[in-house]
Amino acid sequence: MNEELGRRLPISIESEQAVLGSILANPGNFEKITGILSEEDFAQEEHRKIFSTMRSMFLASRSIDVVTLVNKLVEDGVYTESGGIDYIRLISLSVPNASNVAEYARAVHEKALLRRLISTCDEITDNAYGEQGSAAQIIDDAEQRIFEIAEKRGSREMRLIRDVAQNVYEDLQQLSENPMQLRGVATGYSGLDSTLVQLGYGDFVIVGARPAMGKTSFVVNIASNVAKATKKAVCIFSLEMSSEQLVNRMLSSEARVDSSAMRRGSLTPDDWERLACAAAELSACEIYLDDTTNISVTDMKGKLRRVKNLGLVVIDYLQLMQSGRNIDNRVQEVSDISRNLKLMAKELGVPILCCAQLSRSPEKGRSSKKPMMSDLRDSGSIEQDADVIMFLYRDDYYSDEKEGPISETDTSAIEVIIAKNRHGSTGTVRMNFDKAYTRFYTIDTAQGAPPPA
Repeated sequence: MNEELGRRLPISIESEQAVLGSILANPGNFEKITGILSEEDFAQEEHRKIFSTMRSMFLASRSIDVVTLVNKLVEDGVYTESGGIDYIRLISLSVPNASNVAEYARAVHEKALLRRLISTCDEITDNAYGEQGSAAQIIDDAEQRIFEIAEKRGSREMRLIRDVAQNVYEDLQQLSENPMQLRGVATGYSGLDSTLVQLGYGDFVIVGARPAMGKTSFVVNIASNVAKATKKAVCIFSLEMSSEQLVNRMLSSEARVDSSAMRRGSLTPDDWERLACAAAELSACEIYLDDTTNISVTDMKGKLRRVKNLGLVVIDYLQLMQSGRNIDNRVQEVSDISRNLKLMAKELGVPILCCAQLSRSPEKGRSSKKPMMSDLRDSGSIEQDADVIMFLYRDDYYSDEKEGPISETDTSAIEVIIAKNRHGSTGTVRMNFDKAYTRFYTIDTAQGAPPPA
């Protein structure tokens, strides 16, 4: 298409030659282009091979000059015995100023990004013309392709510790002057925030529990608290429940209306009034719901990038996600998902609160039913990737069946076990779980009015 329009691909042969020539002039220049340039950035195949050979020689601490480079290129089959030396000499003489190697490298990288963008746009155009899939699928695919190019714009420069220390010192000064402004996201539960010192920006937080322990209600309560307190966007990915079911729970919790009564439709006039107030309060919050099943981290990232003023991401739950790659082993797939969720949290700079199922280990003859990190299902990498791991535990969950079923209207004491905290202490925070309203309270406020969000 581009050739038909008489357009030329963005290529700077001079910049490519200048990069190679700068390395020939001073092999130490390799250190200046680390993180800026890769072999694939060169438009000419010959330049790619020369750069690759130079890099292998540099890593092997071999001297690099016209003669040694040509010998290695001949050895690798890039040139014949008689060919190549004239071009290498030309490259060595084509450098305006070898100390500007970083600028030459950036020029080469910029051209490479533009070529990738053109190629990707051509593929997107072909997909649109071919009508392969729905319009929404084609748009999502196009957006993801563009994001992948954006992610390859280069790594961050290394920073001197004195610069980082200065930033840390300024943060500490502000914190000492106003201790209420902690650098993190408050959960809205005083006991939890006191132990965790809030959820850190870029933290990957796991909430593990057996089914029906209350983990969905727990993370949704936190999501509501954060949305109301910070006025920032909160995104909830519900892979198990529909958006309508999730909002039902949220309304029950906020309005203090019995969830069973809501399911039956037996609501009093007072219930309706409180539900209307709760609906208005939640509607004023910027809470986004997504109940796409089998969603991948890539799809999540594409959607989250479009959200402005993002404050928190909630995922319910990890084992229902897909990696988006062809991985036959489920353990490896969950490991891939876990690692990518941590990277996504760091990239977006917000906490990601993710539910996870536990194995049946506590129920198989173990004297203590309290969960441990080894109980996380499918992958040991979850405990490695997570910054914080919390478990929910209720004694009544394991009550003797002869005593009869636990009433849904009971208020249960529940332990939030902080098993891992990369930034601070671990321990147990005691809370109450009101099953009728699917609502959590800190112990000291459970009997009275709920704490302000």
